Amino acid sequence: MPMKKKSVEKRIYQLKITLRGIRPPIWRRIQVRSDTSLYLLHHILQTVMGWDRAHLHEFFVFGDSYGDSKFMEGEVLEEKNVTLGQLITGEKERFRYLYDFGDSWEHEIVVEKILPMESEIRYPVCIKGKRACPPEDCGGAPGYENLLEVLKDPSDPEYEDVLDWVSSDFDPEEFNLELINKILART
Repeated sequence: MPMKKKSVEKRIYQLKITLRGIRPPIWRRIQVRSDTSLYLLHHILQTVMGWDRAHLHEFFVFGDSYGDSKFMEGEVLEEKNVTLGQLITGEKERFRYLYDFGDSWEHEIVVEKILPMESEIRYPVCIKGKRACPPEDCGGAPGYENLLEVLKDPSDPEYEDVLDWVSSDFDPEEFNLELINKILART
């Protein structure tokens, strides 16, 4: 069992989450409480990134692996039993979040700031982001790049099928902060 650092005072962690392997980058900036478990952080990340919670995931923090131990094999620590405040003590610390072991969506998470809690703000909150999340099951970063290329060319033989799959209103540049925060308010 890893040594856990304890933080008694509730603080706010400002995190920047960047989806690796995609250019231009897809990222979000969120603020969460220090007593947020990795289990809850998974649900928050799913919301802010636009994923559907349809696949397994894993956190990698300072050499340890955390996830839902009921569904994972090997040396995986239970994510429900640990909070950000127990693991993260300083700004600029980094850890990773892997979603969908088939498509391998790897996210880098950087602790940008550790702030005092403000009573008038409801946490978690997304404060900024760029670009839409790739659709589920599109084949990881290479599959997403191919999907974007097909969508640029209506004469491509796959164009109609891809358009039906992602929906005609899919815009890879869209980021809807207001909608994300409405969903987070229910968390």
